[in-house]
Amino acid sequence: MDLSKQDLQHIADDTLAHYEARAEPFWQATRDHDVSQNIAALLRFMEAPAPFDILDFGCGPGRDLKTFTEMGHRAVGLEGSPSFAAMARQHSGCEVLEQSFLALDLPPARFDGVFANASLFHVPSQALPRVLRALSDTLRPGGVLFCSNPRGQGQEGWQGGRYGVYHELEGWRAYMQAAGFVELMHYYRPEGLPRAQQPWLASVWRKPMA
Repeated sequence: MDLSKQDLQHIADDTLAHYEARAEPFWQATRDHDVSQNIAALLRFMEAPAPFDILDFGCGPGRDLKTFTEMGHRAVGLEGSPSFAAMARQHSGCEVLEQSFLALDLPPARFDGVFANASLFHVPSQALPRVLRALSDTLRPGGVLFCSNPRGQGQEGWQGGRYGVYHELEGWRAYMQAAGFVELMHYYRPEGLPRAQQPWLASVWRKPMA
C-alpha cells in the first residue's frame, strides 16, 4: 500500500474525528473493562526499580492512567482526541500529551515502559516502522513495550469510521523485530476461550540495553 502524506493525514484526522464524536459513549462502554492481565504483563518484565515511568500510548479517557497511578507509578498519557485527553486529565490527574500517532514528538529515553492497549492497530502499516522507532527512542535501554491489538490476517482499511490494521502474529513480529525489539511473550484474549473466540493478540517486547 502506497499512501501519500495527504492520505495519512486523512486517516489520522478521520479516525480521531470518529472517536471525538463518540467520546462520552465510548467512555461509558469501556470504563469498566478489565485489562489487569495486560497491565500485569507489562509490569512483570520491568527491570528498573519501581516506581516506573510509564507512557500510556492512546490513553483514551484515562482508565489505565488512573490504575497505574493508584499502583504508585508515574504515568503519562498520549492521546490524539482533545475530548479524550481532557477526560484523561480530569479522571487520572496525570499529564497527557495531545499528539497524533502519526506526528509524535516524544522525549528521548524518558520511560521505563510503554502501554499500547488497543491503539497501535490504528497506525497504517506504511507508517508503523517510524512509529515503533519513536516508541523505542522514548524508552530507556531495557525498557518494555506492551501492545494489544485486534488480530486478523494482515487486512488493512476502514471499518466503522476508523482505520485499522489487523495483524497476525508473524507479521507483527516482523515489524517489531525490524524496529529492534526483542519478544518476551505473547498471548491471546480473552483468556480461556477457543482461539476463534480470542480476537485480541497481546505481546510484550524489550528494547535491548545496547
